[in-house]
Amino acid sequence: MSARIGVAVMAVLLGLYIVLVAQRAWLLLISGDPIGVAMGVALVVLPVIAAWALGRELWFGVRAEQLGRRLAAEGALPSEEITVRPSGRAVRAEADALFPAYRADVEANPEDWRAWYRLGLAYDASGDRRRAREAVRRAIRLERAGPGR
Repeated sequence: MSARIGVAVMAVLLGLYIVLVAQRAWLLLISGDPIGVAMGVALVVLPVIAAWALGRELWFGVRAEQLGRRLAAEGALPSEEITVRPSGRAVRAEADALFPAYRADVEANPEDWRAWYRLGLAYDASGDRRRAREAVRRAIRLERAGPGR
């Protein structure tokens, strides 16, 4: 729940940023000064990119959560218990010890979104967020396209 609150706060702050930058862009665009107009155009582009990035990340979160709930309903989430620190992060040595099994599952079933999602969870537990996101994105693409739905 706290992650959702954090996402909501960040989305509101980014929305406020977009509105304020758009207001400044408009003022620069109507200034008539060539440099001001050029800066205004640049300020129009930045909020568009920010809105696109926010939408993409929110959609990723929604889809990842849907797949996680689906795996939980199927009883297919990882069942291994690993120790967590008071911060909530997994003890890396324990997570790393479990990783090879999930990697082998993906190698044996490269078109199975469930295997990729579980690999993403293993990467996340091992502290490799970039690969975790890549694996979950792959799971989302496979689930959307595949016959294993």
